[in-house]
Amino acid sequence: MSDGILVLSEQELRKFVRLDKEVIEKVELGFAELAAGNATVPPIMMLPVPEKNGEVDIKSAFIKGLPSMAIKIASGFFQNPDIGLPSQSGQMLVVSAETGFLEGVLLDNGYLTQVRTAAAGAIAAKYLAPDGIDTVGVVGCGVQARYQMEALMLVKPYKKIVMYSIDSEERKQDFIKDMKSRLDVEVVSAASGAEMAAQCGIIVTTTPARKGYFEADWVHPGLHITSMGSDAEDKQELKGAVFGKADVIACDLKAQSFRLGELRGAKEEGFVDDKTQVWEIGEIIKSGKSARTRADQVTVCDLTGVGVQDTMIALMAYEIAKREKAGITVPR
Repeated sequence: MSDGILVLSEQELRKFVRLDKEVIEKVELGFAELAAGNATVPPIMMLPVPEKNGEVDIKSAFIKGLPSMAIKIASGFFQNPDIGLPSQSGQMLVVSAETGFLEGVLLDNGYLTQVRTAAAGAIAAKYLAPDGIDTVGVVGCGVQARYQMEALMLVKPYKKIVMYSIDSEERKQDFIKDMKSRLDVEVVSAASGAEMAAQCGIIVTTTPARKGYFEADWVHPGLHITSMGSDAEDKQELKGAVFGKADVIACDLKAQSFRLGELRGAKEEGFVDDKTQVWEIGEIIKSGKSARTRADQVTVCDLTGVGVQDTMIALMAYEIAKREKAGITVPR
């Protein structure tokens, strides 16, 4: 047991952990350990705050062989941008897997969650999306939409982003300007979801929608969709019929996706059932090859966010900070 608790600020964590291929590899390893039966992931605890269109989620995972584990407390209050605040926040606790004692407090303000979520999107695209796509789409123009486009560039380089969002014109233009600057690609705003989808080979949906809006009619041969907005019983981005058009269906964790993700809605609407083949992303990683076998296949991946992602990125940040002698140590 260490002599104290290491406390790290968001500024320090941003310095040590970047959205890069190393982070993607760490999160990918976490999924592989989950598929190998080496991880324990408890159900997500979600505290809704409907009056503020908000929620607080608690996620965690223990991975065999690692000295510590993480407990993540993350909030999403989606009216915050109206008062000039980010919609998402949070922090992670690093707990010893040997003693159960608290070892670190990562005051990341949701940054590590944003990065690990983007890494999962990149992993989904790596193993499911077609190669050689020039134009990609994103629904939404918030922080995670931006991270998803950055992460996608690391695994499936592209030349153009088509964004569709119901946000204000000011927010959409801010997204366009930011993405052009960060990625040096063409970025345009579509007038409708159908217009966006028709142009893209890969689409990522990143909204907190409470009702499915992505129509089955938008799906075309060869399309890959990664959906990450649904992580609660009352959220949905993809209409169930989208899954009826999918040749390959994947998710991060079936136990979560059928309860909280897009697969819940698809099952309720009768487009998937207990006999439907659904791959967990860790299973695909273990196979070492793409789940896509033909260029014209439609692939869909439902990501709800799994505790192994949090433990992997939290321990990565914690170990770097210790090595760099960063942060402050407070007594127990």
